[in-house]
Amino acid sequence: MDSGVESTLKAYASDSNKLNRFDGTNFTRWQEKMKFVFTALKIMYIMDPDLVPLGEPQDTDSDELKAEQKKRSDDSLLCRVYILNSLFDRLYDLYSQLTTPMEIWTSLANQYKSEKQGANKFVTFQFFKFSMTDKRSILDQVHEFLILAPKFTALKITLPGAFLVGAIIAKLPPSWNNYRKKLLHTSEDFTLEQIQKHLRIEEETRIRDKDLNSEAPSSSKVNVVEIKGNTTLVGEEKCK
Repeated sequence: MDSGVESTLKAYASDSNKLNRFDGTNFTRWQEKMKFVFTALKIMYIMDPDLVPLGEPQDTDSDELKAEQKKRSDDSLLCRVYILNSLFDRLYDLYSQLTTPMEIWTSLANQYKSEKQGANKFVTFQFFKFSMTDKRSILDQVHEFLILAPKFTALKITLPGAFLVGAIIAKLPPSWNNYRKKLLHTSEDFTLEQIQKHLRIEEETRIRDKDLNSEAPSSSKVNVVEIKGNTTLVGEEKCK
């Protein structure tokens, strides 16, 4: 190995802790980071599936071909080292058995891109299955729901604000049915910020009304029964 390759490996080793190692999640992000590194090092060509092999070195090879073979071998080694050292230990142990960087790269893609597709389906399921309850703050649940929206970017789907507003209204709990009808019959087109403001005001009003009702004083009605000229208190009935 020449000094250029050695210096590159040393530089990588010193900076390796700066890169988040791949643990089996967010494969696309990890892959894009690796592509950036390979491009910066001018070794991305090694990962080209259409790269024409140079064949085994022969004594009769020209000096130019020998130099190209040497560079190809060194760059391939760099790619393999970069990929393996960007994996968590359990993945390193698994994929280090593969000999070429393209084998490792392809195997990882086949494994984790399919898992990513499953994750995308799960995000879609979560979005449509999401429902709100009276047991938690409506605004907190709205924020939790809206966290799902950016995840559709991976599916190359952009959810319009008006669509999200309609979804929020549809997912309000049953106790909000009358308020839902009020929102649906208004001619105003709400933005996400506006619908959250309306929901916050409504929720605060409901909490305040509930507190006032719980603090309302109760009165007592005394039942009086007259038995043979004597007045007797037989009980009290509380009424609000």
